[in-house]
Amino acid sequence: MSGHSKWSTIKHKKAALDSKRGAVFTTLAREVTVATRAGNSGDPAMNFRLRLIMEKAKAANMPGENIDRAIKKGLGIGAGGAVFEEITYEGYGPGGAAIMLMALTDNRNRTAAEVRSTFSKAGGNLGESGSVGWMFESKAVISVDEVTEEQAEAIELAAIDAGADDFTSEEGNLEISGAPSSLKALLDCVKEQGIEPSNAVVTMVPSAPMALDTERAIQTMRLIDKIEELDDIQEVYTNAEYTDEAMEAYGL
Repeated sequence: MSGHSKWSTIKHKKAALDSKRGAVFTTLAREVTVATRAGNSGDPAMNFRLRLIMEKAKAANMPGENIDRAIKKGLGIGAGGAVFEEITYEGYGPGGAAIMLMALTDNRNRTAAEVRSTFSKAGGNLGESGSVGWMFESKAVISVDEVTEEQAEAIELAAIDAGADDFTSEEGNLEISGAPSSLKALLDCVKEQGIEPSNAVVTMVPSAPMALDTERAIQTMRLIDKIEELDDIQEVYTNAEYTDEAMEAYGL
């Protein structure tokens, strides 16, 4: 199982916990903002990635005004005329795993100070630009839950023609990845099999997962949780790979 597959499993579990904690709207707002920024458009008809996130936000009963506010932030329109810029931060967790962050901020000095402090307090280190970015590759990733072996085989065959270049499967869950430009084609081919994907995103996939022992894994997960609590952070990626024991010990 790839490190990305393990990290995706954790992300799904964390999302479920976020929902229970009432933080799901915050998470979705960030996704709307990033999608708007990436597609340089707040029109879902012109921005496929934004359309996907908006569908997910509406399914979660997120208020329309929250969505509109997140779109404006992605377009760089803020209260008082604030202009937001996208910044990438790179660093290492307590066990040496690579961590990359995407932020949208109207005050880069404030955000940099918060990120540096969070890394330091958790035993990590904030690195220079490019220090870990080379360990990740941008990919379109489609996740499908609870499929049979026959369904998975049919999806994989169709996905190859749609541009898929890798598959991972675990306990009935299938993950398909390809070039970022193949996201729509991959999503369409899955839906044509009569199956609704649980997730469809463009994300950063680690090229070399790093296994951590239980102690370091827990420290790294705690650091990532703290980073994700920062208001300006949109996405967090890592090449850390955790054992089931570590995840259970952390409550995932």
